[in-house]
Amino acid sequence: MYGLWKPRVLGAWKVPATGPAILAVNHSHNIDGPMVMGVAPRPTHFLIKKEAFIGPLDPFLLAIGQLKVDRQTADRQAITRALGVLNDGGVLGIFPEGSRGEGDFASLRAGLAYFAVRGGAPVVPVAVLGSSERSGRLVKALPPLRSRVDVVFGDPFEAGDGSGRRTRKALDEATERIQKHLAAHLENARRLTGRRATLE
Repeated sequence: MYGLWKPRVLGAWKVPATGPAILAVNHSHNIDGPMVMGVAPRPTHFLIKKEAFIGPLDPFLLAIGQLKVDRQTADRQAITRALGVLNDGGVLGIFPEGSRGEGDFASLRAGLAYFAVRGGAPVVPVAVLGSSERSGRLVKALPPLRSRVDVVFGDPFEAGDGSGRRTRKALDEATERIQKHLAAHLENARRLTGRRATLE
């Protein structure tokens, strides 16, 4: 990542140094996940759609600890592996919007709340800004080489209400709590970096 672009990393010290944690990353470009993996202060295991595990990428992604998930079903194997990462005190990376989009945390799926509440892990909001502003000249699907991409880590927070409840209502409330935190972090990250909306 540092060889191809110029990442500017802010707040990496906010990621807990030990114990389970979840990085909740906005997603507007394909490089967002690799960028966070490359600059995060701890090894991060991302839940990645199974469609990305093709050709030589399949053994590579598995070798570096990434988790294959089938988004069309309740992928129990992926869920078990992700909870295993948290149970082992590791860092789980999640795109809470479920798929690439505006990158503004506007519509969250319940998966993040489930892992945060069930795994008892604090959520660290992460905003990746600048990855989708312009296309590169050589490879249109990538940001221009050597362009600046900002990665801003926010303050960790607990998604649950402290009761340990895992009911549908508790998860819905946790999702709402998460969305407020993530939206506030994204706004703060734009202010810190001088970036406007991710896609314009």
